[in-house]
Amino acid sequence: MTRDIPVVTYIYLLGDSETNVWGLSGRERLRRMLGAFNQTRTVDNPEQIPAHAPAIFLRADHLFDARVLAALINTRVNLVLSSDIGQPVAIRITDGNMRHVLANFMDGGEGEALSALPRYTLKDLNLLGLQQNLKKRDLPYLLFISSDNRRQLELELFARSYKGVTDLVTKWLWPIPAFWAVRICVRFGIRPNQVTLLSLVFALLAGVAFWHGHYGMGLVMGWLMTFMDTVDGKLARVTVTSSRFGDVLDHGLDIIHPPLWYMAWGVGLTGALTQVSDLPIIFSLILIGYVGGRLCEGIFQFWIASFDIFIWRPLDSFNRLVTARRNPNLILLTFGWFIGRPDVGLWSVIIWHLFSTVFLAVRVMMGWQAWRSHGSLRSWFEDIVPGQDEGRLAVRIFAPLAVRRNDRKFTDK
Repeated sequence: MTRDIPVVTYIYLLGDSETNVWGLSGRERLRRMLGAFNQTRTVDNPEQIPAHAPAIFLRADHLFDARVLAALINTRVNLVLSSDIGQPVAIRITDGNMRHVLANFMDGGEGEALSALPRYTLKDLNLLGLQQNLKKRDLPYLLFISSDNRRQLELELFARSYKGVTDLVTKWLWPIPAFWAVRICVRFGIRPNQVTLLSLVFALLAGVAFWHGHYGMGLVMGWLMTFMDTVDGKLARVTVTSSRFGDVLDHGLDIIHPPLWYMAWGVGLTGALTQVSDLPIIFSLILIGYVGGRLCEGIFQFWIASFDIFIWRPLDSFNRLVTARRNPNLILLTFGWFIGRPDVGLWSVIIWHLFSTVFLAVRVMMGWQAWRSHGSLRSWFEDIVPGQDEGRLAVRIFAPLAVRRNDRKFTDK
């Protein structure tokens, strides 16, 4: 019995960018991005590439979308990838005269060996616009890096680091301050894990303040924590920085701290507006609402569909703006504190949690029925028709079909 031996794709980077984007040169950014792919090896000298081994040559003075790199690595055909102005920026070669092709590439993209290869553009790669991890649909990119467009590229990368479907605070309140916070972090060499640890400190301080009934101070700490929670993810994406520890810490903190905050808030009410005997009921309702909602999301994604419930239909994406997650709940708690009725704030959170969980449960049942009747479900992002759906409110909010690059408008067509 024979076993297939994994084929290693060798990657050679040519040149570098004349300026850094979010603190990284084009070469360093590519090195970090390529580190996420298995069965690849980046070499410093093309002579290190074995004869007849599949190879990819990349111009390091361009920004490559991760989907473009994945397509180049996974394809099994020879090709030249050109930018929108016809400039060759990448070559994938699995057979043929690699040395002559590379020589032509280094000479500016002209030559007999290079001209014999088929020319591709981004559209020819048929890349998916849907990005499940970011709950969004956007255009893959391939952009030249220069000192003149550095600021525009940083804006573009930051915008692309944002989830398309998220809560209303993250979507509309945090982007501008988060952009400047990320810029400060890059300037002073602050890493995403350090920001996450700071958000952990704020989460603990908020919980302690709520426990002792110091709601104003606790809310300040809570809102700072939510802001840091936005900053660390954006910083990690624009600097291509990630670690197993950071992922576990960030996601674990996101899951664990919200119900603990609400319980601490309830403890802070005892002796004033809430009887101690009411706490078991309050805690039970908090857990039912919180755990129930999370279970509904998990059941849908892992048993019914292959994607997040909040990108199934437009209704679900709108629901994500206000569903009972931490940030919308903090708005309710802040309102209760502002009117001098923190008990009203807590009960508002409990009621909203229960309502949101019931709504999610109904959507899960509807998804299950649709799956049984029609087979695999599709996200509404996959059904967007460029040229027809730009005017739809849901498309404008969650999946804009046009982006601006270097003062030029590109559309998803």
